[in-house]
This record gives sequence, structure tokens and C-alpha cells, in this order.
Amino acid sequence: MLTSIINGWFLNNEKKYNRANAIENFLDIYYNLQLSYLASDLLEEGLTPKQISDAVLKAIKVGKTSGLEIRQHFSPVFTGLNEEILNDCKLSKLAYGLVLLNADTSVSNVGQWQLKILKTYFD
Repeated sequence: MLTSIINGWFLNNEKKYNRANAIENFLDIYYNLQLSYLASDLLEEGLTPKQISDAVLKAIKVGKTSGLEIRQHFSPVFTGLNEEILNDCKLSKLAYGLVLLNADTSVSNVGQWQLKILKTYFD
């Protein structure tokens, strides 16, 4: 029974298969494997979920206006934390930095990180 359902699905959706879509799907998977940070990791730095969400949105806007291929650096995911399911975002190293640069500076760890980056850049 299951085999006939699966075969029927493939037959009904055969026309929907598009090689370009398959390549795009492969690239999405490949890019996703390169993303080693989670936005929710910033909870440990003292940011609230709202502050993280705002910083991620700002970082994506910066990326878009700068010509960054967003899907190579940001990928929405669901993660679990303290028995809760969270909307989260996988990030590349660059995206993680962009999020921290655009985070609320009232959090001392954010300001310290920003100063460290600038001192490294200017020294």
C-alpha cells in the first residue's frame, strides 16, 4: 500500500521536478552544512530573544544591501531549549559577527565584543 502511494506521488509530481530547483535545493543543503553557529547561542551572552531577533533582522538587511548571498550565511531552523521549541537561525561565522555588531549595545558583552573587533582592525 505504502509503495503505491509513494509511486503515485512521484507520478503526480513528475512534471513539477525541475533540475534548477534540484540544484538550488542541493546548494541550500550545502550552505546549511557550513553554518556552525546558532542565533540562540547569544542568549548565553546576555541578550534576550527579542534583542537577538532584532539583531538578526538588522544583520540580514546589512547583508542584503551589501550584496551578500543571504542563504549562504543565514538559515531559519527550529531548536530546543529547556524543553521549548524555538524559532532560531543557523549562522555562518560572518553572520554571527554581523548579528553581534547589530545587537543591543546596552548588553555589556556586545559592547566589549565590538570594541575588541575595532581594536583588532585598527591596530
